[in-house]
Amino acid sequence: MHPILLHLKKIDWILVVISLFLVGFGFLSIYSSSLAKNDFSNFKKQTIFLIIGLFLMFLFSFLDWRIFRENSYLILFLYFFCILTLIGLFFFAPEIRGVRSWYKIGPISVDPIEFTKVILIILFAKYFSKRHVEMYQVKHILVSSLYLLIPSIPVFFQPNLGSILILIFLWVGILIISGIKIRHFLTLCIIGFLVLISVWLLFLKDYQKQRIISFFRPKMELIGIGWSQNQSKIAIGSGGLFGQGIFKGSQTHYGFLPEPQTDFIFSAIAEETGLIGGGILLLLFSLLIWRIIKIAFLAESNFPKLFCSGLAIILISEIFINIGMNLGLLPIIGVSLPLVSYGGSGLISTFIALGILQSIRVH
Repeated sequence: MHPILLHLKKIDWILVVISLFLVGFGFLSIYSSSLAKNDFSNFKKQTIFLIIGLFLMFLFSFLDWRIFRENSYLILFLYFFCILTLIGLFFFAPEIRGVRSWYKIGPISVDPIEFTKVILIILFAKYFSKRHVEMYQVKHILVSSLYLLIPSIPVFFQPNLGSILILIFLWVGILIISGIKIRHFLTLCIIGFLVLISVWLLFLKDYQKQRIISFFRPKMELIGIGWSQNQSKIAIGSGGLFGQGIFKGSQTHYGFLPEPQTDFIFSAIAEETGLIGGGILLLLFSLLIWRIIKIAFLAESNFPKLFCSGLAIILISEIFINIGMNLGLLPIIGVSLPLVSYGGSGLISTFIALGILQSIRVH
């Protein structure tokens, strides 16, 4: 059999199909909100992002994943390049609603934090796979925390608290999987609590505090900062069991639901497809995570196991936070729904990570 055909035969096509179904849910919702505004530019751009993402996924599947495990200089180069792009946002990125998170290249916005997440998964997988039997040493926790801290500083001052939270989940999750001691973990929890108090008192801006406060006092903020979350819950509730019908969501089409293509796309989907549609979406996410974990169990060394685990942690964190925001269970912190929400950087970086995952399965 031809090597390319043999390679394609070894790919986890179930994972590919699940990913495409999730993207398909997003496309339907993006088209619906575009129809409401009579502006299909985002839908067209998302189509281009999907084509690029699929191409890169298959390209990375042909790349032997061992190049990351064996080449420290490559990982460090990519890591510091990501840090430079994050710092560069303060000088070259336009300020949009008080945030500098995207480079504008013509009609396209590029968010470097999405690609930084993938690089950190690779970096942590390499670091901990080489020191798995030495996790009892505190120095490895401290060194890995520096790898987390350096890119987190510019992300914090953008400000982009949602992405910082995702990176922390990634770091802590891999620490736990790598075998951190319980007393070290409890110490980290105490330090984390003290850091949260310091951040609240010294660094959070007023509008960020208001978002968190409105989460605990929703009835007092129905017209203020809590408007978005209340409209989100109304959209989900109005969908009922079967939904209002595709392209017929009233909250979305009359402009009551904010950011229906990104932060609140789950609410837009639930409004039009109902509890059944939302349940199918969650089932697809569960199947996606299961396929990733299955590849982790089949891997024969620590690096691929930790990479798969890191990717699963990132996806689970983003899914949990985004849907929690939509349901009013968590404050709004700007976390999109992976593979579903509009956004080229998130979609392409996720497909790159899935490409490396396919490389692990194939090789």
